[in-house]
Amino acid sequence: MIKEKFYTCRYDRAFKEVFMNENNKDILEKLLESILKVKIEEIKYLNLERNVDNVNVKRKHLDLNLKTNIGYIEVEVNTSTESYVKPRNFSYICDIYSHSTKKGESYNENTLVVQINISYGLKYKELIRKYMVQDEDKNKYINNLIIYEINMDKYMEIWYNKDEKEIEKNKYIMMLNLQPEELEDLSKKDRMVLKYMSEIERVNEEVEFREYMSAEEDNEKIENSLRTEAIEEGHKEGLIEGRKEGLIEGRKEGHKEGRIEGQKETSISIAKKMKEKGMDNKLISEITSLSVHEINNL
Repeated sequence: MIKEKFYTCRYDRAFKEVFMNENNKDILEKLLESILKVKIEEIKYLNLERNVDNVNVKRKHLDLNLKTNIGYIEVEVNTSTESYVKPRNFSYICDIYSHSTKKGESYNENTLVVQINISYGLKYKELIRKYMVQDEDKNKYINNLIIYEINMDKYMEIWYNKDEKEIEKNKYIMMLNLQPEELEDLSKKDRMVLKYMSEIERVNEEVEFREYMSAEEDNEKIENSLRTEAIEEGHKEGLIEGRKEGLIEGRKEGHKEGRIEGQKETSISIAKKMKEKGMDNKLISEITSLSVHEINNL
């Protein structure tokens, strides 16, 4: 019998289902406090959609958008390290910062704005990186914008190495990517982990959630397949174009030009498929390197 897949909070939809629930604010508080090392006493859920200035670009959908006693907190779950992820996330937090600054009667740094990126696939060794706007000598340009990048793979190394002291210190972060049997071990010592385990199991049992995840994964596989096919086809066209140049030296240059042309055709093919899927034109531009103008004209 094939074991049914269990979706942890590595998946943004599962994360939202657990942490957007008013009844689970206590678990969310523990998670935020574990990352930020400050006391979170008030949480208000804000709209997950953000308006954008370009009418050709779809509204932005955040994973979690909060107003708390320490300021505004936005959370993003990132399973990809594609080049578009950080620029996209930075645009989100800049938008939140801009709107929070405009609300007052004067420009000031009284309201803290924080983004937490719960990320997988990072290549560095630190558990958490903290980014601020500052110069090379660490003189801060502003004091109230901070980005935390959570290196989930490093936290999972601690879990699998069974470092009890570090596990106890970081359990509310680690639990996000644990399977039921692992959560059961951790929950014996902590009632908040036990509640989280109950909630993530509840989410996995919901038919609508599983249907959504199955459809999302199917679409992702289709997009990956189309991208691979387009890349292979473009590479083939590039090779053919390059070989047409004739002489050895001419072939080298032609091969290069053909490859570039093939890559361009590949990008156009991928962009067309992404547009058919209703993806954001700005995001398509970041992935394919085509301009938004070129994508609009496809």
